[in-house]
Amino acid sequence: MTRDSTDIRVEAGGDGVVVVTLDRPAALNAYTTRMCEQLADALDGFARADDQRVLVLTGAGRGFCAGGDLRGDAEETKAAERQLGHAVVMREGMHAVVRRLAALDKPTIAMVNGPAVAGGLTLALACDLRIAADTAVLGDPSGTAGLLPDEGGAWLFPRAMGLDAALKMVLLGETYGAEQARALGLVTEVVPAAELRERTMQLAGALAARAPLAVRLAKRMMRRGLELTLDQSLGDAELAVLVTNDSDDAREGVEAFRGRRPPVFRGR
Repeated sequence: MTRDSTDIRVEAGGDGVVVVTLDRPAALNAYTTRMCEQLADALDGFARADDQRVLVLTGAGRGFCAGGDLRGDAEETKAAERQLGHAVVMREGMHAVVRRLAALDKPTIAMVNGPAVAGGLTLALACDLRIAADTAVLGDPSGTAGLLPDEGGAWLFPRAMGLDAALKMVLLGETYGAEQARALGLVTEVVPAAELRERTMQLAGALAARAPLAVRLAKRMMRRGLELTLDQSLGDAELAVLVTNDSDDAREGVEAFRGRRPPVFRGR
């Protein structure tokens, strides 16, 4: 599934849930060019696999992702020295990952087990849901190092928390505890750290058991709807029901409702 899986781990269970773990715990899972390549490959594999219905993204150890690794690596440093090097490194690295996450029509959940800052916060916000441990810290202190919210945060942060709060966070380099982050709109749900995985996998399992066609089209419609007029969104809905309403899953759903039994959806 990946070129070299030393910086991430991919676990695919039989329940349709895939867990992708950033695996550089000594660096709080700060990303490098190599990690981004591996993560992009894992997302491509998930997108192609019909039996994989939900993706959970998390970090190994005590961190989710501390953003870009400011220590860098030899490959990245050499690439950045070329003309337009920094732009190319970003475009082919974290930007490629964020684009892939945003393009997925399957549900994604960030299981925020620890610090999710700068590019790490961007990764979390690129997922559909964010379940955070009550010990997690989120924010963007990159400006304190003279850097920018350049991984996608400049687009994602205002949409999650409003422009004024996003400006305050970025310009002052603020980070927040999990409950404050939830109040600001950065987190969907906060749970005790000891219950984080159980709660996240419970949600992931519930999503995986839903009708895949309806879930994927509903996600696509709502994401696109943020950029469309009402009339355009209604036009999307008219096309989408041509796929869902005559599907085997829709018939199964109605029969299960009438028979008072749990439905078994097969994604067709």
